[in-house]
Amino acid sequence: MRSGLIQQYQLLPKSLLVLSTFLLALSASAKDLTQLVEQRLGYMKDVAAYKWQHKLAIENIEREAVVLNAAQSQGFRFGLTKDSSVHFFAIQISAAKEIQRHWFQQWHSHPNSVPENTASLEREIRPALLSLGEAITAALASGETTLAGLNVEGLSNAMANQLDAAARAVTTYPNQLVQVLDSGVLRVGTTGDYAPFSFLPDSSDNSAQWSGIDIDLAKDLAQTLGVEIQWVHTSWPTLMNDLHSGRYDIGMSGISINLTRQQTAFFSNAYRRGGKAPLIRCADNSKFRSLGDIDQSDTRVIVNPGGTNQKFTDANIHKASIAVHDDNRSIFNEIINDKADVMFTDKIEIELQTKRHHQLCAAMGEQTLTYSEKGYLLPQDIVWKMYVDTWLNTRSGDGTLEKLFNKHL
Repeated sequence: MRSGLIQQYQLLPKSLLVLSTFLLALSASAKDLTQLVEQRLGYMKDVAAYKWQHKLAIENIEREAVVLNAAQSQGFRFGLTKDSSVHFFAIQISAAKEIQRHWFQQWHSHPNSVPENTASLEREIRPALLSLGEAITAALASGETTLAGLNVEGLSNAMANQLDAAARAVTTYPNQLVQVLDSGVLRVGTTGDYAPFSFLPDSSDNSAQWSGIDIDLAKDLAQTLGVEIQWVHTSWPTLMNDLHSGRYDIGMSGISINLTRQQTAFFSNAYRRGGKAPLIRCADNSKFRSLGDIDQSDTRVIVNPGGTNQKFTDANIHKASIAVHDDNRSIFNEIINDKADVMFTDKIEIELQTKRHHQLCAAMGEQTLTYSEKGYLLPQDIVWKMYVDTWLNTRSGDGTLEKLFNKHL
């Protein structure tokens, strides 16, 4: 299964990703790249002064490993190949240490020239370096990778030439599939607040376990690729920005396919069909028999923010009060405890919650107010979409999808 799918798609060309405003702001020309690197290396005098005053060694192997791991992860967000991005930032670390040694030598010779007031390494310098590192990565990804005329005190011509050569050697992956395979990691964006698709009991608890239909399917997809999973905790308000900024390779969280999302992203083939419906207390069944019955001034509608539930509610509720509840995991208790009357959500979620809570019922019987499909959210990369579609079609045909829906419902 793994080799067949991978060989079929990994050599096809990669389409251009639609970048968010965030990425566009970070894009840089060759001149900008030079300026960014100069800025970052310019901080090395401050780093050296802090280390001098606190009697710290210039070389810190553990910290360098952290920086290189961060550079690799950041590179994946922009599609930079693992080896080339890590090599560039390793050379930049060498350049940074060369500059720090220059200042140490200066201060050994002229102790009175050491700066008296130094910036905090943790609170001030490192956050600035991280921000510049991200901007440099974006600039490298833009394709303009020439470092010409670097001018930083303490930087030798030989080291400047090494940096230029490393920048020129930076490459990007031909498509998302090749990136996933080379990185050995499938980054799955999921919200953790939408059972039965994705649920995380407590996002602040590092030991909490993800569960749901999409969680099981993500593990299966990773297995076909022979890679590990990195769970990327996203949210409905940030779902699209997180995709466009390259935080994850695939969104798997019961995501509704709609035209707005489709304008800047791809979706896999649909794997579930349904629609929006109202969830109420069973005691109110006779009260809410239509959308008109619900949209009255004395009705309290509750909604989770940022997704299609809120979009439907805002478009269709004009008289009833609307309360936004941030945690979709506890929103149903608001109805049970008579703090709200109605929530519009997908029929499958209503099916699950009415099984879990005997106090809750679907209003209006089996009627749905919209038609929608669920799919997996993808960057605009046709190669990656073809792989995911082939995998998903296989899992639909072999009964895996049906088994997982039955298991979690």
